[in-house]
Amino acid sequence: MILLATLRIAGRALRRNKLRTLLTMLGIIIGVGAVIAMVSIGNGAKAQVEAQIAQLGQNVILILSGNVSRGGFHMGFGNAGTLTHEDYEAIRREVSGLTGISPEVRTMAQVAAGNENNNTQIMGVGTDYINIRSWPLADGVNFSEQDVRTANKVAILGKTTATTLFGEDDPVGKVVRIKSAPFIVVGLLASKGMSMMGMDQDDVVFVPYTSAMKRLTGGTVFRSFNAQAASPELVPDVQNQITELLRQRHRIGEGKDDDFLVRTQQEISEMATSTSRVMTVLLGSVAGVSLIVGGIGIMNIMLVSVTERTREIGVRLAVGARSRDILLQFLIEAVTLSLAGGIIGIGLGILSSRLLSIQMGWKTLVSVESIVIAFAFSAAIGVFFGFYPARKAALLDPIDALRYE
Repeated sequence: MILLATLRIAGRALRRNKLRTLLTMLGIIIGVGAVIAMVSIGNGAKAQVEAQIAQLGQNVILILSGNVSRGGFHMGFGNAGTLTHEDYEAIRREVSGLTGISPEVRTMAQVAAGNENNNTQIMGVGTDYINIRSWPLADGVNFSEQDVRTANKVAILGKTTATTLFGEDDPVGKVVRIKSAPFIVVGLLASKGMSMMGMDQDDVVFVPYTSAMKRLTGGTVFRSFNAQAASPELVPDVQNQITELLRQRHRIGEGKDDDFLVRTQQEISEMATSTSRVMTVLLGSVAGVSLIVGGIGIMNIMLVSVTERTREIGVRLAVGARSRDILLQFLIEAVTLSLAGGIIGIGLGILSSRLLSIQMGWKTLVSVESIVIAFAFSAAIGVFFGFYPARKAALLDPIDALRYE
């Protein structure tokens, strides 16, 4: 009963000056709303990166060439071709736990069909590539091992390239010219969308890697392999097997740097999302400052309220109210201000996130965790910044309070 009476008194005190109450809550409202909106932007960016990484496929392991020095100049990963066809065959033959492996040869070339042409990315790959990348065919078939062995001039088109060259017509069975060499289209890839770098993944032509090397690039080494483990549990073991095998084949002594890099999909995801995590923490921290400012505003107003109501406090103490009743009353007022602002701020944050997503085209993701943390933080601010004014009111001497003008 005493608690209910204290709540009623605190409620009346807050309703007595509605404008001041609303303005005091405004700092908390803006702070909580800003935290939720900023964290949702960071979470959205992180989710978008993770979705792009997932498009690589499942249990994927990337083997990149490079990391060699020439004339004192350090070549980064993928910049020096240190992977050979023999390396590819050895991994394919000797590493257990693999479900597929494919070399990757990239080049840009003019692709033409009839009167249409397009400068697009040509990728020389093996038969396992589209399965590793979880990239289904919308039409036609994958090229065969026989096509790879004999460097047949066959091609699989991405959706964008097919639309550019053939419009809405079915491209399967038709001929495209890549650097003037005729290739028969045997398949059409399903649409994959944009990559992490904002590039159109569907603007591509897949050909057997042997055809790309012999007829298009003239290269003899590879810059990367794509491999796939049979299960997530086997990924670390497969990664270690590949590393040891390549070190043996490349005659790399103990203590020497590798001339290749083996990365798992999980490692790639962690590296790619680290920036998003930092951005999320930074945005949330900056927005959190406004919560502190809002808490300071609550303390300021509560101190003013104690001064204004000194005589009221004296009367309550004189008629039998205990110091802890006064402490509880002012503490409840501060916490009520903070919690009410927190609830309104949550709604504002969710609404702001939706508007940013609609108006700016940004992907946002409001998490329950961010809502709970922002709300709990606002309650803690009410307690923390409200305690000093409440204690000051509770410690007033009744005689001095009654004499206060």
